[in-house]
Amino acid sequence: MARKVRKKRKIKVKNVLLVLLFFIIILLGLAFLTDVKINNIVIKGNTLYSDWEIIEKAGLDDYTSSLKTLSRNIEKRLEEDDYIKNVDVERPSLTKVVIEIEENLPLFYYLPAQKTILADEKEVSDNFPVPTVINYVPDKIYTKFLKAISSVNYDIVKRISEIRYDPNEVDEGRFFLTMNDGNQVYLTLNKFTKIDNYLDIIKEFDNKKGILYLDSGEYFEVKS
Repeated sequence: MARKVRKKRKIKVKNVLLVLLFFIIILLGLAFLTDVKINNIVIKGNTLYSDWEIIEKAGLDDYTSSLKTLSRNIEKRLEEDDYIKNVDVERPSLTKVVIEIEENLPLFYYLPAQKTILADEKEVSDNFPVPTVINYVPDKIYTKFLKAISSVNYDIVKRISEIRYDPNEVDEGRFFLTMNDGNQVYLTLNKFTKIDNYLDIIKEFDNKKGILYLDSGEYFEVKS
């Protein structure tokens, strides 16, 4: 019986070298990508914190590795802050990060509680250039008031010095506002956003001082 002779397969050195070269290229590529740093950071929507403070809070202040820095991790770090409501992170390129901030703005200092009230109703001890609510506001009115003032243009909010809850027989949701410029304004909860037009209205009276009635009638009573 004839004996079968097995042929030995020759290993092609060229193929082995190509495979090794392929893996070396992959490893070098990964090493290069891992070493790529984030060096272009764009911050949008921030007013309470500077760009650099946002960068520090996001953990991006030491040129971190692009691949090791996940967008969701950046968002989570920032959203842990009391004054940041929401964060959206975009990565247009390996080295660039765009961070858009939605702030949890301080709306007023509530004197009865001696706390600053944020847009999400959280109370903090920090001071900000915001109006002071000088007297107690009943709970059912307080919730509506918070919603009303949070819808006002924030630049106008910062022009208000004091707010007094001042109901009358006609409207239990009536407030009396003292502005930083010395004028005073009557407002009701259902007309609160009318204060957004404050600057345009006052211009019509040649910078005279008085009381602006936006609760009813919408007229300006000039002080003698």
